Amino acid sequence: MVIKVLGGGCANCKKLMENAKKAAEELGIEAQFEEVKDIEKIMSYGVMRTPALVVDEKLILSGRVAGVEEIKEVLKKEAGK
Repeated sequence: MVIKVLGGGCANCKKLMENAKKAAEELGIEAQFEEVKDIEKIMSYGVMRTPALVVDEKLILSGRVAGVEEIKEVLKKEAGK
């Protein structure tokens, strides 16, 4: 599983990355984490507001910081495909 946080590296971007890593760890999911800061790449996902969370190239959310529990629900659903 590849989990990306899109954004310029602001505090909210860092918090979203921290929450995503914690969620994956709590679920025992092996994931590769990436920070995407390039504005052209961010816009290629259709994101207009950051931070944004992408799981296996699927945009999950943008414009807010999701909590650990919310991210766990998403990861469970995506891992169960």
